[in-house]
Amino acid sequence: MAIGPRLEIRQSTALVMTPQLRQAIKLLQLSNLDLATFVTEELERNPLLERDEGQDSTGGDMAGEAPAPDQRPDGPPPEADAAALVSSEVLPAPEAAPLDAELAETYDAGGPSDGGGLSDGAGRNSGSFEPDERGIENVAEGPRSLREYLSEQLRLAFEAPRERLIGAHLIALLDPAGRLSAEPVALAAALGAPLEEIERIRARMLQFDPVGCFARDLSECLAAQLAERNRLDPAMAALLKHLDLLARREMNELRVICGVDAEDLADMVAELRRLDPKPGTRFDTEPLAPLVPDILMRREENGDFRLELNPDTLPRVLVNHAFHARISVGARGAERSFLAERLAAANWLVRSLEQRAETILKVAAEIVRRQNGFFEHGIGHLRPLILRDVAEMVEMHESTVSRVTANKYIATPRGIFELKYFFTTAIAGVDGETHSAEAVRQRIRTLVDAETADSVLSDDAIVSALRREGVDIARRTVAKYREALRIPSSVQRRREKMASA
Repeated sequence: MAIGPRLEIRQSTALVMTPQLRQAIKLLQLSNLDLATFVTEELERNPLLERDEGQDSTGGDMAGEAPAPDQRPDGPPPEADAAALVSSEVLPAPEAAPLDAELAETYDAGGPSDGGGLSDGAGRNSGSFEPDERGIENVAEGPRSLREYLSEQLRLAFEAPRERLIGAHLIALLDPAGRLSAEPVALAAALGAPLEEIERIRARMLQFDPVGCFARDLSECLAAQLAERNRLDPAMAALLKHLDLLARREMNELRVICGVDAEDLADMVAELRRLDPKPGTRFDTEPLAPLVPDILMRREENGDFRLELNPDTLPRVLVNHAFHARISVGARGAERSFLAERLAAANWLVRSLEQRAETILKVAAEIVRRQNGFFEHGIGHLRPLILRDVAEMVEMHESTVSRVTANKYIATPRGIFELKYFFTTAIAGVDGETHSAEAVRQRIRTLVDAETADSVLSDDAIVSALRREGVDIARRTVAKYREALRIPSSVQRRREKMASA
């Protein structure tokens, strides 16, 4: 055997993560808002990309829109009437002003500075010179934040600058619920003021509107609201000190502590429920972002479901080949290389967006086909489904299906759902048929909602009821699902129903 260098030709296949492939994978898992932001950034970065403005939001033709400046032909349009141009009224040129004249001292009679604006020929001002007939009293006031509202009361309640400074610091430390979570000792050290002075100012600010802000805990917040209503008697104060017993529905022990009977205790609890435990949240004026679905689903006349992508969330971009052909004529060296790179990136982005839309629609169609019983009859007919089931049918990898279903929503006749909602684990049935975990959780909630004070179901009773319906489930699974649904135990539910009865 000879030992020495030699040349060999080998052929193998390997998956190479090119930048374009990474971009395509990234586009799959983006939500519609993130995708719109990404496309906007690409439009700013790539001069060869442009939005498809061929149709407006209603799908109508926008042929009447004026062309872009770089797309207008030189000279007057061919359909312009030359006679009309010649016979049009020509205004005399204004008299030239001296070169040393101060512009601030000039006066243009009838001009914009004189309130004349520009006339459209019918006596009305046009463009941005349109007179605004609205008065300042017709302008709506913007919503005030919690800190702005409290700062106004602070200036009226305290006159000393030192007290206002401490109050402003307390306002700055409030959480969105209006609660003050800073430690008193740390607060006194930060302000360099005695703790007694800070507590005196805070006690006065507890009565600011909304009453209950600046409280350190729930008990103090409710006590301030009851004191403002003149309802903080000794029995109510004792109840506020033992809110943990009220959470566990220990009504018998609470009656002994408060020294009241069952009827009075029920009235006290009802009064506590009418209070606001988070008074600062009413000033949360930040609007919630609307949930815009990516896929629209509707029923056709023959009873089948039809899926289509939401055109409002589908970005439409085009490659401006005419602009590329015009500027690439005189390009040389680095310019030609840059244009070739931008053209390839633009073409790849357009193909990636098309492939993303086709993949989302393909995966959503398979999910709808698998969960047809849910759309026809409700959550009780939700079937177990995992990523592998959909991946095998659409001939994709599970990771691809996971990216497609992330942050994607579908508008159905039963509401708007995330695509991942339809993937649930399977629970074995008594007769061999599997059941969806989400359907079982919904069935547990239905059983608990149907309870009465005399027929509260324990976890074992819920297991027996589900097994009679064909669901083979363990008691610990029922307890886990009940806790996930924030349903208290049977003992607490029984106490609550007896108290309300």
